[in-house]
Amino acid sequence: MKDTQHSWVKHLVDWGPLVAFFIAFKMGGIMQATVVLIAVTGVLTSLGYVLTRRIQPMPLVTLVIVCIFGGLTIWLQDETFIKMKPTIILTLFAVVLIGGLMIGKPLLKFLMGSALELDDAGWRKLTLRFGLFFLATAALNEIIWRTQSTDLWVNFKVFGILGLNLVFMATQIPLVMRHQIKQPSE
Repeated sequence: MKDTQHSWVKHLVDWGPLVAFFIAFKMGGIMQATVVLIAVTGVLTSLGYVLTRRIQPMPLVTLVIVCIFGGLTIWLQDETFIKMKPTIILTLFAVVLIGGLMIGKPLLKFLMGSALELDDAGWRKLTLRFGLFFLATAALNEIIWRTQSTDLWVNFKVFGILGLNLVFMATQIPLVMRHQIKQPSE
């Protein structure tokens, strides 16, 4: 099956848990939201596999970290762990991307290669920028959860990080345009 036939699945797996977490938090607090986050992430990752017969690396890593940190949050009744989850995930992705560059492998090409066709220099630059953006966002998450209320942190996690991602990706359009591989005219 082509990726485009189930592109909605990727969006559901990526955004469904976040939406469910936000709604559950507003209705019942951080512990209920954490239970919902674990359940919805597991169900949607499984659904993604059933429909596409493959699991992308990022959602799989996210599922594992959600289960570990969400599980600790519930078991210990300590919201610190779920608040650290974005920091851990973002830092892990940054280390993988920047580490890949250090060994000459722009891993973003592996993750996004079907969506973009860039020359090697473009992939290196984009990978470095994403890695640095993930580190900056991880640091910002740490500052927010350590200095602000849980309610503000949840709003930052849902809307702030989303907004930062959209702005960051929009600022990468010129780089993508400069390094995009042009297809020969027919």
